[in-house]
Amino acid sequence: MKIKTAVLVCLISLMVLLLVHEYSMAQIAPNNTTLPIGIVNVRRALRDCKATEKYREKTNAENDKMDAEEQQLTREIQALAAGLRALKPDTSDYMGQYKEYLQKQANLKTMQEFNPRQKALKHQQWTQTLYQEILRITKALAAEKGLPLILESDEPQFPIQQYEELAMILNTHKVLYSNGCLDLTDEVIAELDKEVSKFIN
Repeated sequence: MKIKTAVLVCLISLMVLLLVHEYSMAQIAPNNTTLPIGIVNVRRALRDCKATEKYREKTNAENDKMDAEEQQLTREIQALAAGLRALKPDTSDYMGQYKEYLQKQANLKTMQEFNPRQKALKHQQWTQTLYQEILRITKALAAEKGLPLILESDEPQFPIQQYEELAMILNTHKVLYSNGCLDLTDEVIAELDKEVSKFIN
């Protein structure tokens, strides 16, 4: 009777050990299933889509034209200043050239204040329009794939030079690790690329 009890206790102990071992192995085994969460690197989508490439080409040409106009006006002002030094201050020629000199200086100052603001506003409007489209595409892809949650997954670019930039990253960079989430960035870019003509006039 004692032998049967001992054998039974050994068998039960062995089964318990096997169950504990299986459970512990299941706990440390990597989870290969994809979580029902998507991620999108918005910065990469904005940077790498064809629409941005076309926009950059167009904007660079416009910026070069603005810069050339400023440089031309600067040269004209310098030429007028040199001409003024050769004229007598009490003549009508001097006063006519001096008036033109002042007008061109005022025009240059206006350009130097207006052009940077115009460039910044245009870039802001472009980024906003493209970002709205990224949000629309992301929402459509999430519905299509049955994903209840999409997170933004930009990675900071190190080293960070300024404290203000670091503070902004600390406030906005929320996804620190996303293994197992479905990355939709390439699909978002592909959808944006189908609509290049929609953004470039």
